[in-house]
Amino acid sequence: MAGLLVLEPIGGIAGDMFLAAALDLGVDRGALEGALRTLGVPGWRLEVTRRTDSGIAGTHVEVVVLGEGEEPRARGLQEILALVGGSGLPPRVRAAARAVFERLGRAEAKVHGVPVEEVHFHEVGAVDAIVDVCGAASALDLLGWPRVVSAAPELGRGLGRSAHGPMPIPPPAVLELLAGKPVRPGGPAGEAVTPTGAALLAELAEVGPLPPFVPGRIGYGVGTTRWADRPNVLRMTVGEELPLPLSRTVTPGPAPGGEGETALWVLETNLDDCPGQLVARAIEAALEAGALDAWASPCTMKKGRPGLLLSALVEERTRGAVTRAFLAETTTLGVRRHAVARDALDRAVETVETAYGPVRVKVGRASGCEIGAHPEYDDCAARAREKGVPVKEVMAAALAAHRRGR
Repeated sequence: MAGLLVLEPIGGIAGDMFLAAALDLGVDRGALEGALRTLGVPGWRLEVTRRTDSGIAGTHVEVVVLGEGEEPRARGLQEILALVGGSGLPPRVRAAARAVFERLGRAEAKVHGVPVEEVHFHEVGAVDAIVDVCGAASALDLLGWPRVVSAAPELGRGLGRSAHGPMPIPPPAVLELLAGKPVRPGGPAGEAVTPTGAALLAELAEVGPLPPFVPGRIGYGVGTTRWADRPNVLRMTVGEELPLPLSRTVTPGPAPGGEGETALWVLETNLDDCPGQLVARAIEAALEAGALDAWASPCTMKKGRPGLLLSALVEERTRGAVTRAFLAETTTLGVRRHAVARDALDRAVETVETAYGPVRVKVGRASGCEIGAHPEYDDCAARAREKGVPVKEVMAAALAAHRRGR
């Protein structure tokens, strides 16, 4: 079951709340636990109960560690990665879980000022966190790897406790994990978003305004803490994304923001000391933060040094978020911007049926006449993997189906 999976962290998000919402949505508990048993981690069980918060009935999950009366032992990042890598989880699940833990490792290393190799997890190294992260990835696998989108979370406020002592809320690692992502200040008096929850959002979801969609099945994951001002639930909805409406972008000249106009900016920064993998991640982060487009091109810098020009095209409303993404994900110390004008076709997205499955097609029009159409690459690649055929065959089939339907 692919499609859209919508997260609404009404009371916050944690690993156990994600699992609970997925089970409440209808993910098969037996299949989920069967996948997790391949980790080879002994002495735990899932305690799944029904719970109501503020009149909303949902599922509550607790990972019960059997016979553990002492403090959970700390685990190093490499130990956890080896545990995941040696499991019997499907390859995509292993890759997703490893990516989540690597994000956690980088965030903890930066917060504590130590190399990532020296990071030893306490809260996130315990058995329950390993089950939560691998369980979240397994749940997405059982749902058919839908596109995951999440509303911007409120992170909580106040002070809390950690293995290192008193800690501000949101914890530093949570802010580090969500750097470049939209968040909302405030929230309940307590830790609404845990580091594990933040890592799941950062790695597995697109965070920001939710797209229009048709809701299908809905699940509620109920947290342990009771908030005074809201239900502590994570709502998870399987939905069908609606096609984008026809629209035309009107852009200004040198003075952006005139009446009736939408300001467009080009953000750019020169990089000569940034690994290529980080540049690729910065492009992804810019698009996740709302950039209309993002790219990198080679350039020659002073003293003949090779470098990259990292750029993004953004609207005024997303300029700050994309700028922060560039600053967070690269080694740059500054980002330039300049206003641009753009002529754009009216655009729409339609879904066509092919012999390989459904594929979205982007259609460009001017004055009501179609100018061009192009199948969505991600859809074509997914159908090609499912059917074991070249991507170009799926693209050709999608174009043919679109032309038949005109």
